Amino acid sequence: MSTAAASGALTTRILGLDPGLRVTGFGLIDRLGSQLRYVASGTIRTADGDLPGRLRTLLDGVREVIHTYTPDQVAVEKVFVNVNPNSTLLLGQARGAVICGAVSCDLPVAEYTALQVKQSVVGYGKANKEQVQHMVQRLLALPAPAGPDASDALACAICHAHGGAGLAVLAGGGTRRRAGRLILAPGEPGAR
Repeated sequence: MSTAAASGALTTRILGLDPGLRVTGFGLIDRLGSQLRYVASGTIRTADGDLPGRLRTLLDGVREVIHTYTPDQVAVEKVFVNVNPNSTLLLGQARGAVICGAVSCDLPVAEYTALQVKQSVVGYGKANKEQVQHMVQRLLALPAPAGPDASDALACAICHAHGGAGLAVLAGGGTRRRAGRLILAPGEPGAR
């Protein structure tokens, strides 16, 4: 699962995912105690075409990222769109493909709302994209901001590392796993 460092502490690699049908952001960080280290980030892009083909691209893209970087845990942003029902449905299907990509690799998946991610990273749940990008750059000591989709994915990974459903929950404090997904006990951070 995790690798041991010279100090005996465990390093946990976290993959953050920001689902989108056209562009899905991904970001990987290593957590060693309270320290975070940037590993990689980028996007998975789908071409215009039929929906099943685009969903397959997302599924395969997530699997490729997992096989390349071997994360221990996955954090996915819960997306919410209420303006256009069709857009909401398509985004939900993209999110499902992304989660299935992680679960099919036997990884635990935690989910966070945009409000939770922004609160964890910026300290303000209604922060704008630029504020999130800036804080991700500072927290990970990046020379330049990552792109907006990659920054959102890195922010999701940081949220998870900062405790969301992080270590205490994964250590067994009232959680269960069902088909690779974490099921939080009532009262646990992030429980519904």
